[in-house]
Amino acid sequence: MSVLGVLGGGAWGTALAQVLASGGHYVRLWVREPEVIQAINGTHENPLFLPGRTLSDRIEAVGDITWVAEAAAVLVVTPAQHMRSVLADLPRHGQPLILCSKGIEAGSLKFLHEVAREAVDGSPVAVLSGPTFAHEVAAGLPTAVTLAAEDAALAHRLAATIAQPTLRPYVSTDVVGAEVGGAVKNVLAIACGVVEGAGLGQNARAAVIARGFAEMTRFGLARGARAETLSGLSGLGDLVLTCSSTSSRNFSLGVGLGQGRPAEDLLADRRTVAEGAHTAPVLAQAAAAAGVDMPVTEAVCQLLAGADVGRVVEALLTRPLREEGF
Repeated sequence: MSVLGVLGGGAWGTALAQVLASGGHYVRLWVREPEVIQAINGTHENPLFLPGRTLSDRIEAVGDITWVAEAAAVLVVTPAQHMRSVLADLPRHGQPLILCSKGIEAGSLKFLHEVAREAVDGSPVAVLSGPTFAHEVAAGLPTAVTLAAEDAALAHRLAATIAQPTLRPYVSTDVVGAEVGGAVKNVLAIACGVVEGAGLGQNARAAVIARGFAEMTRFGLARGARAETLSGLSGLGDLVLTCSSTSSRNFSLGVGLGQGRPAEDLLADRRTVAEGAHTAPVLAQAAAAAGVDMPVTEAVCQLLAGADVGRVVEALLTRPLREEGF
């Protein structure tokens, strides 16, 4: 088996390292926190980000990013807004990069595959996305994902590399579609959490999921995504998962907002990143630039900025009536 690299020792990066190691690969996991490196190498645990899970002895945690650069392929699991700076430090060996983070870069409004190509010129880039709770992946529970690359041969080769009995990748060449689904669903999960926190009921949550999916589809099609990708694992599949469980960091953030707690307090309490909080204003800006109407996304932006929950909900419910559709 080959040596694979993983950039990012949070819950998701550690879970990916675990499932790959369980399949026989040796994994070098780049981690920022010295105490996490010590714990993974010393006791085969990551008590800070993935407590209670014994990790494979095939995982080696490292603090030097150059060690990861020697791997046959590198899974990039850094927060979206830090991906460019992390990849800028990665030595150029031309190995494939599999982007496992979800978001849109602030300022440039670029998708992460575009960021990666600029930061690491010459490396093939793929995107892994789909309904994935880290603790379930690490536990070996069945999981299906989308693995997208513009080069179909590359996508099939990488899918064969990472596939395990409990991790089933479906290949796609629609990189934009895979990225749109992963980014937008995080914002919509916050909206569904707000519904839960404000006690608005299950009817309202279903409505937000359905109309949110319409927003995802409008934006995706405007940016060149394919409809079948958006209705697949990386779009609708991930949306359903994150909009219906408190295991979702974004959903939990929304619950707090729905209860009237300030966003800054909720985000300050988090050891891990709720990507939707960073993606929402960037997505709203990108949607406006593309001429796409995204009222649920705009509402999340308002709530993150401190708007009153009741007034934001009332504004959504009193929008002009329209025909259903995308």
